[in-house]
Parts: sequence; structure tokens; C-alpha cells
Amino acid sequence: MSLPGGHQPLSLMFLLGLGLASETINCPSRCSCQYLEVNCTGQQLQELPVTIPLDTRQLILAANKISYLPAVELSFLADLVYLDCRENLLGDGLDFAFVGGAKLVYLDLSFNNLTQVTFSTFSQLISLVVLKMSDNPNLVEIEKDAFANNTWLRYLDVIQTGLLFLDTSTVPDLTNLRVLWLSDNLWHCNCSFLDFTAWMTKSNVHFPGAENITCYMPEGLRGLKMPAVEAQLQLDCLIQLHKQDYTFLRLVGFCIFSAGTVAAWLAGICAVIDELHTAKGEEDEEEDTTT
Repeated sequence: MSLPGGHQPLSLMFLLGLGLASETINCPSRCSCQYLEVNCTGQQLQELPVTIPLDTRQLILAANKISYLPAVELSFLADLVYLDCRENLLGDGLDFAFVGGAKLVYLDLSFNNLTQVTFSTFSQLISLVVLKMSDNPNLVEIEKDAFANNTWLRYLDVIQTGLLFLDTSTVPDLTNLRVLWLSDNLWHCNCSFLDFTAWMTKSNVHFPGAENITCYMPEGLRGLKMPAVEAQLQLDCLIQLHKQDYTFLRLVGFCIFSAGTVAAWLAGICAVIDELHTAKGEEDEEEDTTT
């Protein structure tokens, strides 16, 4: 209801003013805020901004110099569903950083300094659907159980990292996975990679940029595309014997031969002893008869 002269009731004006003031005060310095979104792109920030509204759903921290994400401060943003941290300096120290991120659906960590992903890195992100970790040249390891709790993950990007190998069980256990970016990595296609290439052939997952998913090592397989390299790996790993295999077989054969020789020698000695013992017994019986 309006007051005479078109004036709004004092209580309504006060509430509106309080809401605007609250929004202004809660928006971090050098960031822009709108309904449930905080955007701090390209502000040269070195740490997570303070005074982020607790009801924020979308937080964009792209193109800054942030090297650490404090777990306590992030845990206060319990409603966060979208977090963009691309083009920062994030490296070691992400374990347990997302302990309060049970609702997080989208996480972009591309163009950072990640070195490894462990079970503790994303274990609390039980709703995660999109995970981007491309262009982390120092990312050399993803533990086999790193995504054990991320069962809703559908989109995973590890383009242009330092990865040489993925454990067989790292990705195939993600039953909801639909898109997996693997291109432009220096993959080592050894016998340990055979099961993974077999999974690539049989799965319904889409591999964008498949022409750039190639082997780098060994030199004999360099440039071969995955999963087409599976046939060659089967030939090398399941049919042909390597030098160490021949050495092992020769050693086993020598041991069997030696064991057989020793057993035969012992059996011969036992037979001679038994024969001598029998002959002596017969002689003793003849002497007793004569007497």
C-alpha cells in the first residue's frame, strides 16, 4: 500500500534499502556480484576473497594468482554448485580443500600447477558432474581410487597434462562417464596399459580429439592412436615372450633339471643301500642256518 503522495511505507523502504546495502557490503572487493553469483575474473587476486555471500551458488575465480584454497572458508559456501578456478597457481594442497562441497556440480581447475590427484582431493564432491583439469603440465599422477566417490561424474578433461599412464580402474569404474578428454599427453603404451585400451574399445564413452590420443613410448609404438594400439599391445604382451621371459623360463628349466638330477641320485643311493642291507640280511640268515 502506498502513502499519500506516492510515498512507499517506511518499513518497505527500509527493507529494500537494507537489502541493497547488504548486497553491496557482502560483495568482495574487486568482484562483481549478482543474484547468487560472484565473479572475480582477472583481478590479480592471490587468495580467496573474503565476504563472499554464504548463499553463493556460482563462484568464478578465473585468471588470478591464487595458489591455495582454504578448506574452512570454502566449507561455509555450502550451497556452491559451480566453481571456476582456471588459470591460477593452484598446486599441492588441494587434499580436503573441498570438504564442504557436497553440492558442487562443476569444477574447473585447468591451467594450474596440479601435480597429483589423490582420493582425498575430490572425495567429498559426491555430486560432481563436470571436472576440468586440462593444461596442468605438472600433473603426473592420478591415483586409481581418486574418483571413487565421484560416481556422478560425466565429463572429465585431462588434455595436455604430464600424465604418462592411467591405472586400469581409475576411470572404468565411473559408470556415468560420457565424455573423456585424453589427447595431447605423452602416453606410455606398455603392457600395463593394455586393459585400459581394451576398455576404451568396449566402452560407450566419447573421446573427443581421438586423432591426438597417441602413444609416445615405446618408440616402436610412437604415434599409434589409442585404442587401435590394443592389437599391437596384445601381440607384444600376450603372445611374444620378451628376453626376461626367456631368461626366467631357462632358470625354471635348470631348477627342474637340477631337482630331478638330485632326486635321481638320492633314489639311486637309497636303492644301493637297500640292496646292501638286503644282501647282508640274507648272509646272516645263511650263517644261522649253517650253525
